Amino acid sequence: MSQPANAEITRLSDLSPHQWKSGIAAWLGWLFDGLDMHLYTLVWVVFVAQLMDLPPEHADVGVKGSIIQAAFLVGWAVGGGFFGRVGDLLGRSKALMLTILTYALFTGLSFFATEWWHLMLCRFLSALGIGGEWAVGASLLSETWPKKWRPWIAAVLQSAVNFGVLLAVLSHWILSGQEPRYLFLVGILPALITVWIRKAVPETETWEEARGKQAAPRVSELFGPKVRSTTWRVLIICGVSLTAHWAFLFWQAKVVKQLPEVIAMTKEGQAQASGAALMWIMFGSIIGNFVAGGLAKLMGYRNTIFWMLLAYFGAMFATFYWNHDWNTTLWLFGLIGVCQGVFGLFTMCLPPLFPTLLRTTGAGFCYNFGRIIAAGGTIFFGVYQTIPDVRAAMLAASFLFIPAAFIALLLPQERDEAGMVSEPVE
Repeated sequence: MSQPANAEITRLSDLSPHQWKSGIAAWLGWLFDGLDMHLYTLVWVVFVAQLMDLPPEHADVGVKGSIIQAAFLVGWAVGGGFFGRVGDLLGRSKALMLTILTYALFTGLSFFATEWWHLMLCRFLSALGIGGEWAVGASLLSETWPKKWRPWIAAVLQSAVNFGVLLAVLSHWILSGQEPRYLFLVGILPALITVWIRKAVPETETWEEARGKQAAPRVSELFGPKVRSTTWRVLIICGVSLTAHWAFLFWQAKVVKQLPEVIAMTKEGQAQASGAALMWIMFGSIIGNFVAGGLAKLMGYRNTIFWMLLAYFGAMFATFYWNHDWNTTLWLFGLIGVCQGVFGLFTMCLPPLFPTLLRTTGAGFCYNFGRIIAAGGTIFFGVYQTIPDVRAAMLAASFLFIPAAFIALLLPQERDEAGMVSEPVE
């Protein structure tokens, strides 16, 4: 029998086997999320250029590359809603297994792309699973682990994504002498953990109890009178902030390659510089996850999200308003990474805002729908930026964090026994 999420637990040793298995499954799912998510960002310039038989600096490579990334973000949004619904209907454990299988399979199939649109289709389909895994994994932990630990759980869970990105960087370094398509074969590895999830991870008691009392609400109830105000607020803040966030993550590699010190490097050196920049961002983000968790314990989710989004704006403005050398850019990218810890808070504060049988649907739909807006932003900033300088587009994107920060002040301020925003709307 698993231990209820609201039981008095003060130490890790108090956790039940069920809670440990749920935590490990969610963490591994997010780890491989980060891996499969960022394999493309490491090789897209070279791989898309090869598929189009054009030089990497050709304008069409940038446009098609941004369209592929936009398709990925749209797939992420669709998958968040689709698999979120699956998680509410079939249970968290089964849905988690299906999401991981989906993104592992289609990331691996990217190896066989021979046209740029083949790669776009594979990235779209893999994103279905990546978007769904976020919603399912977040709900799985919010229903099994102690409520008062949620800020730290969010930090640890979000750090799994960062370690997954670092694993992608390591894989890219190991396979640096191979054709870029070989990197996508690494994305098949997550499929192996689904065998263990199927056998070892039971369903949450919260879901089973709710499922035994009533049928799952219709998706349309997200916009019903009881929930719609929360739905709209979460949709807007996610859409606006994620547009700027993903614009940076996608185009930062091009910023790095335009630095004079990097231009003077060999192609291998430039590839290593791109990997190093991403590593600084990820290390900063790991630190930022725990900074965000600590601040949330002190001032609550809503105020922490507000201040960290404003800090994200300030870090991006400082990075792209002035010209910096290579070393300074790395430090600023690390600072931006720290600010990215804000998105880890969404992991634990969003799912409990929705009723149990609408939880993965609501959190998955709202958080991931923001990626559809971000997809449009990726293409916009890809077309808006001039080929010699991406910095102007990134500077413009940074201002989106300002309205997102103030919209965050409208998030519901419901409290549990730890004083955090976490009580479900039943």
